[in-house]
Amino acid sequence: MKIHNFNAGPSILPKQVIRKSAKAVIDYNQCGLSLLEISHRSIDFEKIMEKTTNLVKRLMNLNKDYAVLFLQGGATLQFTMVPYNLMKTEAAYLDTGIWANNAIEEAKKIGKVRILFSGREKKYSYISKNYKIPDEVDYFHCTSNNTIVGTQMKIFPNTSIPIICDMSSDIFSRKLNFCQFGLIYASAQKNISSAGMTIVIVKKEILRKIKRNIPSYLDYKIHIKNNSLLNTPNVFSIYTSMLTLEWIENKGGISILEKENQQKSKLLYDEIDRNNLFENRIHKEDRSNMNVTFFLKKKNLKKDFDYMWKKENIVGLEGHRSLGGYRASIYNAISLESVQFLIEVMKEFERIFS
Repeated sequence: MKIHNFNAGPSILPKQVIRKSAKAVIDYNQCGLSLLEISHRSIDFEKIMEKTTNLVKRLMNLNKDYAVLFLQGGATLQFTMVPYNLMKTEAAYLDTGIWANNAIEEAKKIGKVRILFSGREKKYSYISKNYKIPDEVDYFHCTSNNTIVGTQMKIFPNTSIPIICDMSSDIFSRKLNFCQFGLIYASAQKNISSAGMTIVIVKKEILRKIKRNIPSYLDYKIHIKNNSLLNTPNVFSIYTSMLTLEWIENKGGISILEKENQQKSKLLYDEIDRNNLFENRIHKEDRSNMNVTFFLKKKNLKKDFDYMWKKENIVGLEGHRSLGGYRASIYNAISLESVQFLIEVMKEFERIFS
């Protein structure tokens, strides 16, 4: 039975990644031990860490100035770690959604926050391009893709100020000049791996400016020195991310995925715009290629639509609890076939209920 998984996270992974991960849980590399049993200090795990690090750098075309870390605590912990490590007095933030706002609230506990744009009054339905980053701030923080509302930054500012970006829901989905960022962080459970691991990619030179006494686990420099092994890392999630990154590379890299993601999202947005029963509330130029949100124009049809898509083995289509409506998360691993299947269900629903 084919299941069409549109969950926002934890979300769909490539089938071959799941199969290889499952095999490794039984017996890793024919060593007689489960992947869940091997030591994080073993040669086997050292090889996993080295390969995963090299894959990240290769796919993102990063130079030796960058360190790659595999931490825990999700993007939520990064909301605190970023200002702890980088904020002397003041930082600039974009408020483009709930997670961006959460990052702002955590940064306010460390220092002064200057909000350059907030989309809250417009229900985060667009992202302004008309903001100026002050020369005197310590860094500029943005969220590249807003999972809940379904917006995405299409361009990033050209600035000498370090750009810090939460890429949790669209990392490895499109080609960017990743060397323009001072620090990128992304929780794993969307485009990378299973939940429980967060990738942090940091330009080492930006860490030399803060003199405060930072608690060890919150200090990027200590994690770099310990090669992400300050505490026991999430061995399984790091291994699964290695397999996912191999899958991306074998497909032809990020540029190939970007084309596929654009194709999938265009088909779905075109159907929403065409269909008499649905609507998308995001400004077209800011629509996310990862999280497509939509609403029924007639609320009294909700039970009927819910019954139809669930009957067809579609899962994870409910909108976020704070927003309602529907959300199709079409990450790298979701197939074009699944997107086309959802579109056919929407067309059939229109045919019956229009």
